[in-house]
Amino acid sequence: MLTRSEKPQPRHSTGGEYRSASYLPMRPWQVRGRQFTIRRRGLDPDEVATFLDRVADDLASVHAELARSRDETARIKSALRHWQSSQAPSMRELARR
Repeated sequence: MLTRSEKPQPRHSTGGEYRSASYLPMRPWQVRGRQFTIRRRGLDPDEVATFLDRVADDLASVHAELARSRDETARIKSALRHWQSSQAPSMRELARR
């Protein structure tokens, strides 16, 4: 707990990311495998497991969509490079005129 004289240290951004550079993004298997200490009158283990499975499924969907998005970006960049290369000779000819 912070006292009044202590101020929270600002997090340093690493290029638009919101998370700390001290750890990598979590993967679905890390969420599913997470264990919690159960104390007297603690959490219901079945509820926690169900919730973690749901979070892990959502996280897996996000990772899959991100991979599809990266593939699509690479495909579009490649098509643009190809189109630019095919247009370059005709642009040079126009510049000579």
